[in-house]
This record gives sequence, structure tokens and C-alpha cells, in this order.
Amino acid sequence: MLNQRLQQKLLQKLSPQQILLMKLLQIPSMALEQRIKQEIEENPVLELEEDYEEEKDKDHDDYEENEKESSDELQNDIDINDYLNDDDAPSYRLNAGNTSASDEHKETPMTADAGFHESLMMQLELQDLPEIKLAIGATIIGNLDESGYLQRDLSAMVDDLAFTQGIITNLEEIEQMLKVVQNFEPAGIAARSLQECLILQMKRFDPSPSVRLAVDILDRCFEDFTKKHYDKILKRTHSEEEELRDAINEILKLNPKPGSAFSASTAGNQFIIPDFIIDNKDGILELTLNQRNMPELRLSRTYTEMLETYGENKNRKEKNDAQRDAVIFIKQKIDSARWFIEAIRQRQDTLYLTMKAIMDYQKNYFLEGDETMLRPMILKDIAEKVNLDISTISRVANSKYVQTPFGTFLLKSFFSESIQNDQGEEISTREIKKILSDCVAAEDKNKPVTDQELTEILKEKGYPIARRTVAKYREMLNIPVARLRKEI
Repeated sequence: MLNQRLQQKLLQKLSPQQILLMKLLQIPSMALEQRIKQEIEENPVLELEEDYEEEKDKDHDDYEENEKESSDELQNDIDINDYLNDDDAPSYRLNAGNTSASDEHKETPMTADAGFHESLMMQLELQDLPEIKLAIGATIIGNLDESGYLQRDLSAMVDDLAFTQGIITNLEEIEQMLKVVQNFEPAGIAARSLQECLILQMKRFDPSPSVRLAVDILDRCFEDFTKKHYDKILKRTHSEEEELRDAINEILKLNPKPGSAFSASTAGNQFIIPDFIIDNKDGILELTLNQRNMPELRLSRTYTEMLETYGENKNRKEKNDAQRDAVIFIKQKIDSARWFIEAIRQRQDTLYLTMKAIMDYQKNYFLEGDETMLRPMILKDIAEKVNLDISTISRVANSKYVQTPFGTFLLKSFFSESIQNDQGEEISTREIKKILSDCVAAEDKNKPVTDQELTEILKEKGYPIARRTVAKYREMLNIPVARLRKEI
């Protein structure tokens, strides 16, 4: 049976402006610049302040005369008074006082090196080989991963060449061509396993006694080497400890990911742009937002003058649907531009407010730089201080960096849980991790401290923590177990 009834519901929905603000909050400064450029491309009403300054130098008399002639025909009964009050938006600048005409602008030249696969192909083309073998070599190079390893099975490559290029070959020919590629630079390239990669590199060294022993270890005792079972290696190779130590030192010089050698040159070009900057001015912390790459925004005078001209002629009786649609389009774009400018302003205010609360909360750390001074801090602590939702604080802390006198850090790294010491005081887990890291760094590598010994050290310092918790923190610090830290 069907029936009708009235029902009231209380729902909470985010407005488009709120959704835009939430999206802008979670992106860092470097990505924000690109997001602003995208918005400028999509919305003709939004423009850079520098574009407006250039426009002011043009002949406005001719511009206004032509604009009035094209706008006299705009006819409808739309009230546009709210759109003509443009006092706030044009004066808004995201980086007021950020730059001046006297600033010196320098550009750093960038170099573009050949990529990993491109370099190998260049070496292949220098080989005096038949076309079929060159095609096989190109297929091998094309199947190498970013680390330089050949993950594709050789038998499968026989079928690949037959189906994709019509080349009939066999496993023996591919293995022969694989050896050719493995002689390319860097050493260890096109290996099918870590063991083969290290052996390929080691065989290019001068055949000294330590190198020969290193090759023997990698060839016959690789599993024992990875597990650092040095006693077993000494027995199988019939060598002395000093000889084994020299051989291991030779192995440690090798690169387990030879393909990464090509990306090392570009790694120096990758840098972090901090979102916040904290300076210590004689014991007083000063916080600033990094707005170096923040363009200045305003509403386009061209489109606002269109509406002003239309407002002067809106009492005319002629109507034109096309002109009316154009005015509606302009007004929609002006609304969108104002929302975006306001969202940017709110983003900056929220970022500053949140970072200021974090700086005040962790004042002792930012003054001294001692990690043991970090207080336990969770998102809720900051949310309560700034009267914002926890999700908002999470968006601010996500992918943001702060530059301090002691280095540049990911903002969320300052958030940590708390534990109690033997005196009942709340301390940060970050402090525990720092102590663990220091203990491991100072240990005797011939006899590394175990998790149980680390637990006892922490208890002596007043931190009663279970061994499994110590193991968890050690893993979070990417510190291997004691056996794998052992050195001979």
C-alpha cells in the first residue's frame, strides 16, 4: 500500500566554496602555483596582477569607446548592482610586499642528461652487429626496469620477438645478446638477480685477492652473506677474518641498483619548497608563510567594465538573447573568480593559524632543535587550540614542509602519540625513537645490541616499554635486527 507523508531531516552539506577550500588546503605551495594557473586558464575573469599593470599602459580611451559600442546592445532585466561593487577583490593580493622592482631575478640553467634506456640504446647502436641482433638487444633494454634489472623471462622474449617483430630466434641467441648488454655501462646492468648484478660489477675490478674472495662469496655463499652468517662463510671459503673483512668491504662498494646511477644526476635538481618558515630572532620565534611563488590575483577590469557599461544601458528596450546569455556567463565567471580568490585568502589564513599553534605548542623544540624536547601532540590538540575540525588540521599537515633553523621537516612528523615514563610524565614517542636511534648509532658493530638490550637501556633511562614496542619503533626507524647490523 502506497502512502504519502511529510518528514523533516537535518542534513549537513558542504557548499561549493567549502569544497574548494578543502581541496586547496591539502595541496602544498608548489602544487598551488600550478592550480592557480589552471584556474586562470579556465576562468577569463581571473587574471594576474602583473597583467593588469601592463594593461594600464594601453590607450584606455579607444578601448572604452569600442567596449561601449559593443555593450550598448546588451539588454535584459537582470540586476547587476551586486557585481559592480568590486572594491575588495582588486585590492586583494596574495603576496603583498613580497617582491619589488629592485629585486634581482636570476635563473639557474638546467641540464638535461640522456635517460637510462636512451643511454643504453646509444651504446647498442655503437656495436657492429647485424640488424636482428640489434633488435634483440633493443628488446632486452626495453624490458629493463628502473633499477636496471631484467625481469622478463628469456624464453618469453623469444615469443615477444616472433609475434611483435616477426623475428625468429632462440634462447641461445638471446643469452648471447644479453651478455653483450651486460658489458654496457653502468656495470651490473641487465642482471636477472641481485646476486648476478653484484658479480657482474665485481668481475670488472682488478683481480686482487680480496676481489677474488668477494666473487667466491657472492657465487657460493650469497645466502649466508645476506644473512651475515660470517662464521659459515669463513668455514666454506677457508679464509681468515681479516681477509673476509677486506672482501666484504669490496662488496659494499657495489651498487645494488645500477639503473639508479642515471637518476642520481637529476636527483640534485629535486628540492623541497617549504610552506612555512620559522626564524629565531634572539629567542623570539617568527613565523612566515612562504609566498615566493604565489602569484597576485584580481578580477579582470575588462569584464567588470563590460557589466558597468551594460548597467548604464540596461533601461533600453531592445532585447537580444545572445547578449543576455553573455552577461549571465560573465556574472557566473565573476562569482567563480571571487570564490577562488576568497578561498586562497582563507587557505593562507588557516595555514598560518594552524602552524602558529603548532609552533607555540612545540616552542622549546623550535628554539633548541633538540628532538627530546618535542611534546606529545596529536591532531586533536591543535584542532582545539584553533577551533577547527580535526580533518582540517589533517589537510594542513598533509604534504606541507616547515623550514626551521635546524632543517626542513615534514609537518606531520611533529605529531606523535604519548607514553608515560616511570615518573608518570607524558612524553612523545618521538623522544623514544631518538634514544633508540642514538643507541644503535653508538653500538659495537661486532656485537650489536638486541631488542631486549634496548628495552633494558630504555628502562634504565626511565622509559618502561615492552620489548615488542621497542621492536615496533625500531622497524619504524628502518633499523634492521641486531643480526643484520653485525659487522666483522
